[in-house]
Amino acid sequence: FTTDGMAYKLKTWRLPLGGRTSKGKPIVNILPIPTGVGIAAILPIDRDELEWDDLQIVFATSKGSVRRNRLSDFTNVKSNGKIAMKFEGDDENTRLINARICDEGDDVMLVTNKGRAIRFPVTDVRVFNSRSSTGVRGIRLLKDSDEVVSMSVIRHFEATSEERTAYLKMRRQLAGADETETPDDDEEQVEGAITPERFEEMQAAEELILTITELGLGKLSSSHDYPVRGRGGQGVTAFTKAMPGGDLVACFPVGMDDQVMLATSKGQSIRCPVNGISFRSRGAGGVKVFNTGKGESVVSVAWIAETEDEDDVVDAEAPTDA
Repeated sequence: FTTDGMAYKLKTWRLPLGGRTSKGKPIVNILPIPTGVGIAAILPIDRDELEWDDLQIVFATSKGSVRRNRLSDFTNVKSNGKIAMKFEGDDENTRLINARICDEGDDVMLVTNKGRAIRFPVTDVRVFNSRSSTGVRGIRLLKDSDEVVSMSVIRHFEATSEERTAYLKMRRQLAGADETETPDDDEEQVEGAITPERFEEMQAAEELILTITELGLGKLSSSHDYPVRGRGGQGVTAFTKAMPGGDLVACFPVGMDDQVMLATSKGQSIRCPVNGISFRSRGAGGVKVFNTGKGESVVSVAWIAETEDEDDVVDAEAPTDA
């Protein structure tokens, strides 16, 4: 799916095979993508097209709208692509931000560049039959300069405010997070207590949310720190309101054993492990992940799943002397 709202489909075996350090092949030489258009999402799907009617896909735009469709709406994709969303009239300068597979047991989380986040059930968005509509409002943007920079799909989990408050307090203590951080005034802090069994249940369901700013600050926070609310509101604070690291660039779930790659406006990049980034509350600031230079900013953040090192694979497969 591209930022201009087009969908393309390609068999995996048609992609050029390369090693870990190979540069790859320009995407414009593989798909007929116009100049200036970027990739919004790549969805690997390993189920037969006959089963796509059982799957659903959710879209988000830079103006905060969301739409849900059946994946079967994108079965017959020709070589020149298929319209996934039309940006016309008032939406002419709108971009597609992301597209993700979902089901009715999931939540959608939208995050803006100015540090606001909203989380709501997938079922708050009806299933559209149209592919041209931009959908319905997911988050209400406060200013013209505000835009959505990230959309994530998170597994839904039911917990009371008291349970969430008690869990997050214990979770930050275990992570060694600063307990002097300014409390979030977007949500009433309700004191409560949970049993060790409930803590373990919530910890098992927890997803770590990585947040990165344009000046290279980053943090990890708990998915339980983002309350489930109705679609269309202003959301809650996702970063300290002072925004010392500039606008947010990315915010999405990661695993502790994963890595992320950051790229800057001057062509620099760095690959760093997620476990080296501090765990902090939703309303707190971040720590330095990338030292950006003067006039330089982070423009892209990519998630890299945990993979076995290629050298280790070679060593493991090498025969041993008798």
